[in-house]
Amino acid sequence: MGHDSTERITADLTRWVAAAAPGARVPSNRALVARYGASPVTVQRVMSDLAGRGLVESQPGVGTFVRVVRARRPADYGWQTSALPASEHRGTSVSSTQTTPAPDSIALHSGYPSRELLPERLVRQALARAARAPNALERSPAAGLPELRAWFAHEVASVTPAGLGAPTERDVLIVGGSQSGLSSIFRSVVGVGRPLLVESPTYWGAILAARQAGVVLVPVATGPDGPDPDAVARALDLTGARAFYAQPNFANPTGGQWTAERATAVLDVVTQRGAFVIEDDWAHDLGIDAESRPLVAHDDAGRVIYVRSLTKSVSPAVRVAAIIARGPARDRILADRASDSMYVSAVLQTAALDVITQPAWRAHGRSVRAKLADRREALLGSVLDTIPAAHVERRPVGGFNLWVRLPDGTDVDQLAVECRGRGVVVAPGTEWFPAEPSAPHIRLNYAASDPARFDDATSVIRDVLAAHAR
Repeated sequence: MGHDSTERITADLTRWVAAAAPGARVPSNRALVARYGASPVTVQRVMSDLAGRGLVESQPGVGTFVRVVRARRPADYGWQTSALPASEHRGTSVSSTQTTPAPDSIALHSGYPSRELLPERLVRQALARAARAPNALERSPAAGLPELRAWFAHEVASVTPAGLGAPTERDVLIVGGSQSGLSSIFRSVVGVGRPLLVESPTYWGAILAARQAGVVLVPVATGPDGPDPDAVARALDLTGARAFYAQPNFANPTGGQWTAERATAVLDVVTQRGAFVIEDDWAHDLGIDAESRPLVAHDDAGRVIYVRSLTKSVSPAVRVAAIIARGPARDRILADRASDSMYVSAVLQTAALDVITQPAWRAHGRSVRAKLADRREALLGSVLDTIPAAHVERRPVGGFNLWVRLPDGTDVDQLAVECRGRGVVVAPGTEWFPAEPSAPHIRLNYAASDPARFDDATSVIRDVLAAHAR
């Protein structure tokens, strides 16, 4: 076991200890050896390091536990009640997808892929080269590096039909991840107190960003083929909304993709009412049975504000995304970015551009598509074979997620708590609905965990469901 692996195990366990409750039992050394494929000596060294830093404590003959730190006097934050304004956003702002599971858990809740699905060698080499680049220690342009902006513009231009004006480098803004970009768009294009149409269900992070921006959410039901264009028209007319946030390709959480006919119809509806579509193409590089069909490629009037991220396909450590917007909307978003984060690290932009322009990037994409297909089939088959009460409306055509409906009346939040207690971490579907959920769902990620453990995970979900039914 090399030095790098020891550091990785130490970092992983440190994160878990930080998120765990005081007094929680740490998995046994034997379990950690099996999980990480490490030697007993390496695991013992890591545990000694954690103990030496005061993070864990051992009880001979009993086990190792997260250290309980007893403060002499609890801090009093009561003064903040008067200093902070009233908030409509009570409760946690951290999604269940962001929680850190125990090291030996089966993690089906994550929004990210496992390392074997990332171009790790390309990323490491690109970061090393970027750190030596002449601009590594300089401030990058507010709109982003011109070469990277040109690459994103070309990606859309390459699928733009003849006769339509394709976006140019000037229309592209580089942002530090799509979440940051959505926040800017909601603030600068929609505005505080203004209505925003959103698909239901939809990405939990967009719901959170919109609410934090003071935007009023207007849900529109959607399915595997997209929303009903007539329903979109009625919602725009009824509310006066002038923007619609949507995921036409490989939607999170459903994995669905709008049909070409429905995409055209929705764009026509929006155009007739002088509104925007905010298109989130988060999984552009993660198609399985289909290619992404960006709506922005069929718009040359600035109706579509397009967001595409590289975080899920290049690396979570390379938080780089692009916004394509035209006209005054582009200038408003740029002004918001300048006041918020000013610019994105030139090192990260340079590394991202390095990866996506390597010949091996395309080959990696083909490999990932095959691996995602295998993982999807493994988890889907396990769910359908093991959990008779579960229903999956449509096999996802891209992305990472299986959207599983459970029997009416299932308390999915409680189910998630009980599954976690038995070593399986799932995401309750309540987070993906901007209003009351239409039905109980859980979202399962087939890209993050070892497929060999899928049957164990679905068996736990089945048993917890059965206990609830009793």
